[in-house]
Amino acid sequence: MKRRGVLKLLSMSAAIAAIGLGSSSLYAQAKTVKVGILHSLSGTMAISETVLKDTVLMAVEEINAKGGVMGYKIEPVVVDPASNWPLFAEKARQLVTQDKVAVVFGCWTSVSRKSVLPVFEELNSLLFYPVQYEGEEISKNVFYTGAAPNQQAIPAVEYLMSKDGGSAKRWVLLGTDYVYPRTTNKILRAFLKSKGVADADIMEDYTPFGHADYQTIIAKIKKFAAEGKKTAVVSTINGDSNVPFYKELGNQGLKATDVPVVAFSVGEEELRGVDTKPLVGHLAAWNYFMSIKAPANDEFIKKWGGYAKAKNIAGHKDKPLTNDPMEATYIGIYMWKQAVEKAKSFDVAKVTAAMAGQTFTAPSGITSTMDAKNHHLHKAVFIGEVKADGQFNVVWKTKGPVKAQPWSPFIAGNDKKKDEPALMAEKKK
Repeated sequence: MKRRGVLKLLSMSAAIAAIGLGSSSLYAQAKTVKVGILHSLSGTMAISETVLKDTVLMAVEEINAKGGVMGYKIEPVVVDPASNWPLFAEKARQLVTQDKVAVVFGCWTSVSRKSVLPVFEELNSLLFYPVQYEGEEISKNVFYTGAAPNQQAIPAVEYLMSKDGGSAKRWVLLGTDYVYPRTTNKILRAFLKSKGVADADIMEDYTPFGHADYQTIIAKIKKFAAEGKKTAVVSTINGDSNVPFYKELGNQGLKATDVPVVAFSVGEEELRGVDTKPLVGHLAAWNYFMSIKAPANDEFIKKWGGYAKAKNIAGHKDKPLTNDPMEATYIGIYMWKQAVEKAKSFDVAKVTAAMAGQTFTAPSGITSTMDAKNHHLHKAVFIGEVKADGQFNVVWKTKGPVKAQPWSPFIAGNDKKKDEPALMAEKKK
């Protein structure tokens, strides 16, 4: 009986194999494809990035439960680059060369992305980058699912200049000292000048990663704002420095009615550890908020809440929060899955070609489209006011998705740059 059972099992396996890949969940479990997760789980950026690792893992679990990708079960490989920028490059190389991943989902700061970019281009592997950034970059090896400046920074400043946004005339550009804030502020300074704002009406200041004492800077902002004209702060502070920054805003009584702050790297997760009652009315510009009313968002929040509870995820198991980079991460992994299935291959060139024009109904309820050429998503823009409970009330939004401009028209010479990635052969010329 035992021998007969073994023979029967072997003949079943052979029959399954003959039918072909993806035709049986039994066969699918024997085939795996690895994907890399490259997010800081320690250090100054862990406050923002850890939840993105969990978002990828949730999506992987969902996809595997439905048969995987092209019949392959996804095997996630998680590494911790620990908010250490050179270590990002080392871990990226490890994922591609040693772990043999088909794709990597990861990075938050632009300095981490700049660190890994040469690795992905040299090894011809794919990175999905899920966070808003400064633009001024296109790579055939990267898909950017976060916002370019025209999908976040420019609309936010235009809103604050408008009557509805308070008609701001003076500007504080405050950021963490690295490439994203400095380049974004270079773009914003040029934009403000094009609108007739004088240099004397722009204050620019930077703090290092992990900075914790904002007492002097908030005092400087108050003094700058006291000189007559309506003043607004544009914050590109990143990571755990946001907690002491917002606490000091509250301590010094800098209310949104006096000097509104609009942030590009502060969402629901970063406000978790802050008393938000003194911050009511301050702003954030994103392409998604947890508070958006849409059936797709209700489903996303419910799925995340259930997953966080099942996996005992710190903070989220009791108070599940979703945010913009989580949405962008989720869009990215599903678009990659769709592209693989369209290409019928994990080959980088074939998947890259299949990514052009991919669509996905995002948790925001809006259909996101991957541009046919420039590797960036067309995204709707939302501006939200902080509420007492740490959520955001949407006060302004675009009529629909906006096409990304990786090369800002406010930087000289960008009009001559192509809105699509150069091939490696072109780059070497």
